[in-house]
Amino acid sequence: MKSKSFSLDIVVPDKTVFSGEVNRIFAPSVEGYFEILPNHTRFLVALKTGEVKVTKENVKEYFAISGGFAEVFDNRVIVLAETAEHFENINIERAEKSKERAIKRLADK
Repeated sequence: MKSKSFSLDIVVPDKTVFSGEVNRIFAPSVEGYFEILPNHTRFLVALKTGEVKVTKENVKEYFAISGGFAEVFDNRVIVLAETAEHFENINIERAEKSKERAIKRLADK
């Protein structure tokens, strides 16, 4: 019998940001966005900065990530990210300041 969910762990160097059973994820890779559903084949992919959308029992949760890797195996997904934050925990003021610094660094090159 095929499973209708799989285990997802979103991990950064100092903590686990999310751990639980989910029905699907949609995430950014260096080749473009991809989707994982239950019973997916083995898969390893490099991630880029972007949004990870997690669906669990028709409820969506969103995470901002930067870089890393995702591995899929045996109905389990592990996202190893450089940074990851649940959308409710994102500090808008800090994010705007970070964006301004990045734009300045790009302009200075």
